[in-house]
Amino acid sequence: MGRYVIRRLIQAIPIVLGTTLLIYAIVFALPGDPVTALAGDRRIDSHIVDVLRARYHLNDPFLVQYWHYLAGLFHGNFGVTAAGVPVTEIMAGKFQVTVNLAVTALAMEAVAGIGLGVYAALRHGRAQDSLILAATLVLVSIPALVTGFVLQLLLGVRLRQAGIDLFPVAGLTGDWRGYLLPGFVLAGTSIAYLTRLTRTSLMETLRADYIRTAVAKGLPRRRVVGRHALRNALIPMVTYLGADLGTLMGGAVITETIFNLPGVGQQLFTSIYLREQPVVVGAVTVLVLVYILANLVVDLLYAVLDPRIRYE
Repeated sequence: MGRYVIRRLIQAIPIVLGTTLLIYAIVFALPGDPVTALAGDRRIDSHIVDVLRARYHLNDPFLVQYWHYLAGLFHGNFGVTAAGVPVTEIMAGKFQVTVNLAVTALAMEAVAGIGLGVYAALRHGRAQDSLILAATLVLVSIPALVTGFVLQLLLGVRLRQAGIDLFPVAGLTGDWRGYLLPGFVLAGTSIAYLTRLTRTSLMETLRADYIRTAVAKGLPRRRVVGRHALRNALIPMVTYLGADLGTLMGGAVITETIFNLPGVGQQLFTSIYLREQPVVVGAVTVLVLVYILANLVVDLLYAVLDPRIRYE
């Protein structure tokens, strides 16, 4: 197992290098200049422009700029913006907000998706099953932008007008309530997909020979479903959840903008507009590392869920 982990970590190195190179190339190709974007509508002295461009290697070719970035990255330095602010300071608090949002969304996704999927599979062909499938179709069809504004209006504004203050409309309140609405909006589509995946996987497992044998032996239905069927059916669900963690963190741009959350997504939007290359590449690099680690944890969980799986 240890050799497998080391091999996976070594395989992650070219993935990180390729991802940072691609993102750096895209940001490098964007029109405009980060120094002039820093000044906004004000005029900036040409001498200051030359000094800043020389300090941050903006006059160098693309590969030279990328090499300077990699050299700092290997020393734990994600770069400095044109305003002189280290990227690590910008990302410190914002990354925590995005992690909290992604974990909230992942918890909602796991509880609602697996729970509804199991319920639908056990009532296959009945009215409850059809209702759950219709609800998941609605979740997939409605964009997150629409879902966010509708929930803000109904559960935020309307309830507050009725004297019930449960969900903040925007921003953080210092407790977990500020993450509930944006967490559901972020996880809405994933809940629908996980529900359908759980339903299909569990239905296939319940038709297996060893399940019929367990039923024939007279084992209680709860034990057959919970201990035998659901454990084997969890493997594709764990795979989906592990891969979706990185997707949730990377896809929080719209959700954080709607609910005015000071996270990585909102910072990425601002940094792309201002052409702050170190911030954009640094944020994406962190998200790639989270995605790789999540997939590594998923692979290790396979051996826990199914003892037949071994990594040599």
